[in-house]
Amino acid sequence: MKSIYKIIFALVLLPLANIHGQKTVLLPGDSLSLHEILNEVIVNYPSIKKAQSDIEYSEAKIGLSKSAYLPEVNVTSSFTHLAPTQTITIPTLGSFQLYPDNNYTAMLNINETIYDFGKTDKNVTFEKQNKELVGFSVDQLKQKLSGLLIGNYYTIVLLQEAIRIKDEELATLNEHLNFVQKKEATGSATKYEILTTKVRISAIENQKTDLMTALEIQQSQLNSFLGKSQDTKLVVKKELLSSQIFASNDSLFSFAFDHRNEMKIARQKSTLADTHLKMVNSQNNPTLNFFGSGGFKNGYLPNINLLTANYAVGVGIKIPIFDGSRSKFNRIQANSDIRGNVLETEMTRRTIVNEVIESRANAGSALKKVAQSELQLEQAQQAYSLAETNYNAGVITNLDLLDSYTSLAESKLALLKTKIDYSASLLKLKIALGEKIY
Repeated sequence: MKSIYKIIFALVLLPLANIHGQKTVLLPGDSLSLHEILNEVIVNYPSIKKAQSDIEYSEAKIGLSKSAYLPEVNVTSSFTHLAPTQTITIPTLGSFQLYPDNNYTAMLNINETIYDFGKTDKNVTFEKQNKELVGFSVDQLKQKLSGLLIGNYYTIVLLQEAIRIKDEELATLNEHLNFVQKKEATGSATKYEILTTKVRISAIENQKTDLMTALEIQQSQLNSFLGKSQDTKLVVKKELLSSQIFASNDSLFSFAFDHRNEMKIARQKSTLADTHLKMVNSQNNPTLNFFGSGGFKNGYLPNINLLTANYAVGVGIKIPIFDGSRSKFNRIQANSDIRGNVLETEMTRRTIVNEVIESRANAGSALKKVAQSELQLEQAQQAYSLAETNYNAGVITNLDLLDSYTSLAESKLALLKTKIDYSASLLKLKIALGEKIY
């Protein structure tokens, strides 16, 4: 019996990191399904909201890179006082001031890139691809958070049911204690039988206390996930999954490679690295610009103090010749990133293969244990029924009867744990394959 409780508390103390729309309103006292919990947490968990804000940041960067397509327009104005001013004197015509003392200028200026040989296009493409990468990262975070919730949810299910089984044990033992006490009053039972029954009751009560403490801890973690007060008493539904037939390993690997966010991220990083190399190669491309300005200013002959309309338009080209070897070293870095991403993608593939094999093996093992535990429970029920008959006939002692009932309760708990293990393992396999469970 002790082994069963060691298993329960080992499950409770497992690091949560190793257990891997539409808003649902959850109220205290509700019996919550895994689906409701996942929806609530995925919508409102702070780390998810932060990750989603990164998508908005990426959209802003796309808009910023696209702004290079648009003209830059500004208005400038100035006042300048010059002294001393120069004059020239022409015989018979008089003296003329070459420029005014006070100079006024107001201009509208336009600058626009006509053609930059693909530099802006590559920048825009890079930022769009980066936004896709951020989106994959958000999905990956949701999957990881779902894995944590699976562990927390099924631990609570196990503890709730274990406490219920303990309550059944206590009720049965108390009934048996009353029965033995009545027999002791008639002289057909001994004080020893009463004491052994009371010891069993005390041991079960201690076990129930430990289970309730563990349940309180797990409920506290669930309240933290849901953003609720730590005093909120949450109850979860016992949702156990039925057995499923798995495809071949090759089919599972292929599915996982197509759907795992880790693979999508690795591929997207490779795409980004290729685009970055193209950006580096285009940095020294020429840039053809248009510029124009128009407005009013004084200083034009013959009346230098009169504000006169004027304009200037033109085109310019910028051809980089030497950039201090920056492009060369940027190109070396970009090529290094490409090689590194190829290796990272291969490591991700191997990790996924290992996780799929491990999850499938765990699910298969848990399913076999379910069948064995069902048989064990059936045998324990038969044994307890026989023990009751033999005890009433005086063939066995009170201690033998209690041992038989303890084995029955332990078998119920073992079957429940194997079913929970199978459900958790099956969901972990779905996560390993890249299926969304939220």
